[in-house]
Amino acid sequence: GAVGKVATQLGLNPETLRNWVNQVEVDQGRRNGLTTDERERMRELEKENRELRQANEILKSAAIVFGAELARRQPK
Repeated sequence: GAVGKVATQLGLNPETLRNWVNQVEVDQGRRNGLTTDERERMRELEKENRELRQANEILKSAAIVFGAELARRQPK
């Protein structure tokens, strides 16, 4: 089809061009799916989520270490 011909003329893989066209249609509201802005926001939130999970694990580990130190220092 037309996408294949244009892709060849531009030196692109037809599937790449087809994906770009589909994404433009989503961004314009002519096709269902996540817009480019929504995809970017999703990536940002996923990154933030990973960072928060890492921080939470670090805090849990620190709490265990400090708790053990406090228990060791308390008189029996």
